[in-house]
Amino acid sequence: MENKDIVRRLLAIMKPYRARAALSFVAMVGTAVTEPALTLSFKLLIDKGFEHKVPFSLWLVPLILLSIFVGRGVFSFATAYLNNWIMSRVLNDLRRMVFERLLRLPVARFHDESPGRIINTVIAEVRQVVDMVNSVFIAYVRDSLIIVGLLATLLWLNWRLTLIAMVIMPVTALIVSTTAKRMRRLSRDNQRVTGEMTQVVEEAARGHQVIRVFAGERYERMRFEQRSEALRGFSQRMTVASAAVMPITQTTTAMAVALVIVIAISTGMSQGDFVAFITAMLMLLNPLKSLVGVNGPLQRGMASAEIVFAMIDAPIERDTGTRELGRAQGHVRFEQVSFRYQDGGVPTLDDISLEVLPGQTVALVGTSGGGKSTLVNLVTRFYSPASGRITIDGVPYDELTLASLRAQLAMVSQNVVLFDDTLAANIAYGVETVDRARLDAAITAAHLDSVVAALPDGVQTLIGENGSRLSGGQRQRVAIARAIYKDAPILILDEATSALDNESERAVQAALDTLMAGRTTLVIAHRLTTVERADRIVVIDHGRIVESGRHHELLALNGMYAKLYQLDLTKGGA
Repeated sequence: MENKDIVRRLLAIMKPYRARAALSFVAMVGTAVTEPALTLSFKLLIDKGFEHKVPFSLWLVPLILLSIFVGRGVFSFATAYLNNWIMSRVLNDLRRMVFERLLRLPVARFHDESPGRIINTVIAEVRQVVDMVNSVFIAYVRDSLIIVGLLATLLWLNWRLTLIAMVIMPVTALIVSTTAKRMRRLSRDNQRVTGEMTQVVEEAARGHQVIRVFAGERYERMRFEQRSEALRGFSQRMTVASAAVMPITQTTTAMAVALVIVIAISTGMSQGDFVAFITAMLMLLNPLKSLVGVNGPLQRGMASAEIVFAMIDAPIERDTGTRELGRAQGHVRFEQVSFRYQDGGVPTLDDISLEVLPGQTVALVGTSGGGKSTLVNLVTRFYSPASGRITIDGVPYDELTLASLRAQLAMVSQNVVLFDDTLAANIAYGVETVDRARLDAAITAAHLDSVVAALPDGVQTLIGENGSRLSGGQRQRVAIARAIYKDAPILILDEATSALDNESERAVQAALDTLMAGRTTLVIAHRLTTVERADRIVVIDHGRIVESGRHHELLALNGMYAKLYQLDLTKGGA
């Protein structure tokens, strides 16, 4: 992305705050005015006060100086306050834009990119952009105004000496331009490795039990140290590139000051003019150094802006539908559906035709990698078929809006996702106002009454990150209660009881029986004993339906289902 495009977009984000930005600009002008005012007051004091009799009251001296410094303090405070007011809102706006896009990204994006990098973009990269805008805004506006004011003062005092002093500026500009490209490249690499480090830390926190059981501490430490050392190297090189500018500019400045002093003495310059000129010239150093120093944050911020805007511009989940569907009957139909995850890859599903009638329970079984989960991903429209079509109550999926379609679906999976919120918020997830009667009914139907009674604050108890304060069976029943509360006509059960002990499984299965009543249900299960009562069992192998029927019919065929069932019984017996 070009720098001008980044600047244009950042200005558009800041546009709602242009009134405060204008006030900040006025405050910066006030700060800039105090700089030449100070030098001119020195000239007046020396020329009129030391060389001649004082033509004014001595009390005017502290009054003038105090006015200048108080004014500078007020203007500096106003600049800092207004800039923080603007930048804090720009930070929130940018993060809101990134997070809004995050919620609408296709599911495939989360498979291709690690959560750590996404988190780093939302938190760290956006912060870097705003820090860049703040530092650049102050440096390029306030410091540029100070430089203009001081240069005007220098030209008024002695234009010939000013031309000599101005040799500092082109040298500074040349140094900045030569280091900018290197700083930009180093910033990109630094941010890439920062994202990798965030991922390592996130994985270490999430997988702490596996790390301990499998003695992975040394391996994780090595992964962390590699990224940490790479970041140290980038930081060192960026510091060298940035710091190398200072001695060169200071040497150039020293030469210019020395030459000015020699010429001033030789031309008989007055003491007041000389002191004012040298003071103004030396006061130029700080804003010049600030402009040079902003190059590092500028390049880091521009690199971060590329990442942030790339996320904001990322393609969202396609929603081509225009039709809204009321409460569906739950008639789902697959018509010659094929799907592959990668272009040119092996089809994950190949020419699948399947009909699920309203209120029917259909179990999808087969070996791992056969295509069962992919079929569910198509039902939820996380992915779209490569060919063929899926309909619900006769309406093609691609004609329905995503919101309308997903309003018909509820899902309970083996990997339960709960949020660090209250039990009530997790069960009534996605609604703004909780219906207490409906919540209580869902809790009862999911066999959670005893769990709620044991919690210190009942349904208002915080259950921790991903329900860490609940057992596995309790978490599963919360997921079931969530599906009961939603009351969708189509239910997807993805290995909902596979990771539970026998006692928990009985409680969860009782809750599932309540949930499935009257709903069209798709069940994915490896433990075939849990799907014996299904209205229909569909065996999928290598992306194709190889068998279909009721439990006793498939056993009589003595085909793939019968072999899987016997294997399941053997494992159960073991």
